Amino acid sequence: TGEKQKIRTFRDLRIWQKSIKLVTQIYEITQSFPKEEAFGLTSQMRRSSVFIPSNIEEGMEEIAQGIFAFLQIATGSLYELQTQLVIAKKIYHFFLSMS
Repeated sequence: TGEKQKIRTFRDLRIWQKSIKLVTQIYEITQSFPKEEAFGLTSQMRRSSVFIPSNIEEGMEEIAQGIFAFLQIATGSLYELQTQLVIAKKIYHFFLSMS
């Protein structure tokens, strides 16, 4: 029971598993955005969130070689998403006040 689980594929990485959960949450959040945001903030947030696990998966081969540059790319997408969430919160409050 105290034995560490071996990482065989990217699916075994907890960071990948958590990032998949984040993608799901972002899709749920953006589903309630106004229709006029479909090609704006909704699309951008969804793309940013999807890039995170995608870059982690893509970097699995690099892990074996001791290269972790893909994490910088995934982190960049995470930072983009954080900014988009701040913007969405401000816009969402704006839309609420208009209704």
